[in-house]
Amino acid sequence: MTTVSEIFETMAYGPAPESDKQAREWIAQHGGEFGVFVDGRWARAESGELFDVINPATAERLARVTQAGPADVDAAVAAARQAFGPWSALSGHGRARHLYALARAVQKQARLLAVLESLDNGKSIRETRDLDIPLVARHFYHHAGWAQLASPEFGGHGPVGVVGQIIPWNFPLLMLAWKIAPALAAGNTVVLKPAEFTPLTALCFAEIAHDAGLPPGVLNIVTGDGRTGELLVAHPAVDKIAFTGSTEVGRIIRKATAGSGKKLSLELGGKSPFIVFDDADVDSVVEGVVDAIWFNQGQVCCAGSRLLAHEGIAEQLVAKLRARMEKLRVGPPLDKAIDMGAIVAPVQLERIRELVSTGVAEGATMWQPSWACPTEGYFYPPTLFTNVAPAATIAQVEIFGPVLVTMTFRTPAEAVELANNTPYGLAASVWTENINLALDVAPKVKAGVVWINCTNLFDAASGFGGYRESGFGREGGREGMWEYLKPERETGDGSRETKHAARGARPKHLPTPDSRLPAIDRTYKFFIGGKQTRPDAPYARHIIGAGGRPLGDVGEGNRKDIRDAVEAAHAAAGWAHTSGHNRGQILYYIAENLAVRADEFAGHIAALTGASGADARHEVDATLSRLFSYAAWADKYDGAVHHVPIRGVTLAMNEPIGVLGLACPEECPLLGFVSLVAPAIATGNTVIAIPSEAHPLAATEFSSVLEASDVPSGVVNIVTGAKDALAKVLAEHDDVDAVWYFGERAGATEVERASAGNMKRTWAEWEARDWRDSQQGEGREFLRQATQVKNIWIPYGE
Repeated sequence: MTTVSEIFETMAYGPAPESDKQAREWIAQHGGEFGVFVDGRWARAESGELFDVINPATAERLARVTQAGPADVDAAVAAARQAFGPWSALSGHGRARHLYALARAVQKQARLLAVLESLDNGKSIRETRDLDIPLVARHFYHHAGWAQLASPEFGGHGPVGVVGQIIPWNFPLLMLAWKIAPALAAGNTVVLKPAEFTPLTALCFAEIAHDAGLPPGVLNIVTGDGRTGELLVAHPAVDKIAFTGSTEVGRIIRKATAGSGKKLSLELGGKSPFIVFDDADVDSVVEGVVDAIWFNQGQVCCAGSRLLAHEGIAEQLVAKLRARMEKLRVGPPLDKAIDMGAIVAPVQLERIRELVSTGVAEGATMWQPSWACPTEGYFYPPTLFTNVAPAATIAQVEIFGPVLVTMTFRTPAEAVELANNTPYGLAASVWTENINLALDVAPKVKAGVVWINCTNLFDAASGFGGYRESGFGREGGREGMWEYLKPERETGDGSRETKHAARGARPKHLPTPDSRLPAIDRTYKFFIGGKQTRPDAPYARHIIGAGGRPLGDVGEGNRKDIRDAVEAAHAAAGWAHTSGHNRGQILYYIAENLAVRADEFAGHIAALTGASGADARHEVDATLSRLFSYAAWADKYDGAVHHVPIRGVTLAMNEPIGVLGLACPEECPLLGFVSLVAPAIATGNTVIAIPSEAHPLAATEFSSVLEASDVPSGVVNIVTGAKDALAKVLAEHDDVDAVWYFGERAGATEVERASAGNMKRTWAEWEARDWRDSQQGEGREFLRQATQVKNIWIPYGE
C-alpha cells in the first residue's frame, strides 16, 4: 500500500533533531510567557491571567500562556474584521502568493516546528517530522492552488467573512493548517484558538506567518481554555465557526450558533471500525492496526479503535498482534527510535485509565505487553481487549488513547452491522484481497472516509469529515473550500472579485543599458534533454527588435533537431508517473525563479515587441499567475465516477497523452509560450515547444529558468526556427502523440493533414486569442486538450 512517507518523500527534512535546544531557545526569546497574537503583534491579556503549558513526557513546565478574556477576543475579531476588506479584495493570485510563502516558511522552519510539536503534545518526533510538518506544508501549497483558481472554479461565491476556528490538541499544527489554509484561500480572515494543552506551535506559526509577510489582522491567535472558545463562538461579529473536538462540545456549539446565521462545520469524535476478512494478508493487517490505533498514542479522532475480525482468523490475528505489541517502544518523544510518546495531559491519562477499568469490570479480557512504561511523564502502554460485547462501554465510547477492542463476525452483513453499531461515522478500514467484497462493503459502512487495505491516509486534495455524530462539513479538497465560501449575493462587503485597488503598481520603466558600450553578441541555443544544445545545421536566424535593433541570433531548427527533441521527451516519460503534487511543486519553483528575474524578462519583451515597460511587466506578471494556476491544477484536475446502470462504479481517469508538440502563438512571446507548456507538463506530458517565430528570445531565455528549477531532463524541449515547417515535422512524426498549433490557417491545415499518419490528436487554431485574459488563455479547456480519459468499470458485490 502507499504510505505517507512515500507520498511525501520529496519533503524529507533530514535526520530527527537530537535535542530540543532550538525550541527552548525560541521559548526563551519570549521570556517563557506568551500573550495573544492580534493584528500582527503580541499582546498581553487584559486580565493578566496565565496558565502553564506542560511537557507531557517530563511533566515539567514549558511555558506560560495567556488566558484570553472578552477584551482579547473582541480585539482579535476587530482586527480580523478590519483586515477582511483588503484581504478579500486581493486577487486570487495575490492570496496564492501569500499561501505559497507560508508553505515555504513552514518548510524552512520544519526542525523548530517538529521539535516544538513533540515537546508540546508528547508525540514521537518521527511523526511530527515525517508526517505532521510535511502535511502542514502540503496544505498551504495545495490551497495556494485553490486561491489561484477561486474565481473560475467557485464562480458566484465569495468569502464568508471573519472565521472563528477552534482546534484540538492531538494534531495541533496540522489541524491549524487544515483550518487556516482553506479559510485564507477563500478570502476570509481568521481568529484561531488552539487547545489549552498545546498552544505553542500555533503561536510559533503566527510569528512565522507574520515574518513571511502575511498582512496584520489576517491571522489572529487567542489562547485559553473552553471559556475563550465560548467567547469566540458567541461573538456577534464572527461569521463562521469551524470546530474540531469532542461530540459533546460540538453539540454545545451547534445549540449556541442556532439561529445566529453563522456558518458552521464540525469534525467530531469517532469510534472507527477496522474490518478484517478471512482472506486478508494478516501480516499487513497487523502493521495496519499498529498505525490505526497506536499512532499518536491512539489520540486520533479516526483511530481504528474497534477491530472487527472474521472468526476464522481472529485467533491468529490476536496472537500476531500481541507479538507485535511486545516490540513497540514507548518513551521520550524526541528519541527517534520510539513508536509511542506520552499522553497529552493528566486528565486525559486518567480518562483512559478509567475506561480501561470499566472494560475489565464489564467482563472484557485486557492484555498489555510485559514491559513497563516510563514512570516520569504521562505514559500509557498499548492495550488490547478481547471478548468484548458490542454494547460494552469500551466498544461504544471514544477512549482517545492506545486501547484497541476486538470483536468477531461471520458474514459480511454482520461485519457491516457491527461497524455501524455506534453513533459515530468518521472513518473505517476494510481489509480483504477480494476487490468485489471491499467495494461492496465500503459503501455500506456509515463513515465519511473508508480506507481499503490501508489506514490513516490523509492529503490536502482529499476531503475528510464525518457522518452522524462525527459531525458535518469537510476539510481538504474542493469540498473543503465550500465550507469557507457563500453565494456572493450574501457576501455584502465580502464581494471582492471586482475590487482591484489593492493590487500593487507596476513599474513603468526599466533601466536603460549604457549605450556607450557595444552589445555582447549572443546566439541562443536549443534546449533539448535538459541542456542547451547547438542546432544540427550551422544556420542562424537573426532576431530584430521593435526598433530595428538586432537583439541576437537563434538556431534554425530542422528535422534532425526535432528528432533529437522527441527522443529526449520520450526518455522523460517517467514524468507522467510523478505525483500531481510534485509536478505542482516544480511549477511553483519555476514561478519563483522567474519572479526574481521579472524586470529582466520584461526588458526582453519590451525590446522584442516594442511594448511599454508597464505592458511588458504586465505580461511577466500574467505569466507568473499562469504558472501558479497550473501548479494549482496539477493535483486538482480530478477524474469522476460515472453513474452507470451496474452494481459497481465506473471510474473516469484523466491521463496524460504523452509527447506533445507545441507551436506557440506569435503574440505575447513569453506568456503565450508558458500558456501552452504549463498545462501540458502539469498533467504529466512531455513537450517539444516551438516558440514565437518572430520573438523567440523570451522563450529561449526562459530555458535558463527551467534549468534552475529542477525540471527533469527532457520534460521541456525548445527548438527555434520556422514555426510552420517545424510544426509539420512534429505532426508527421510517429512518436509524437499530439500537436497543438496556434498560428495561421495555412499552417493549421498542414498540421491537421500531416497528423493523419498516426492519427494523432491535434488542436489547431488560427483565430487570435487574448492570452492575457485568463478566460481565454488558461483553464479547463487547456487541461482537457492535455489529457485523455480512461474509463475503468468495476462491478462489485457478492
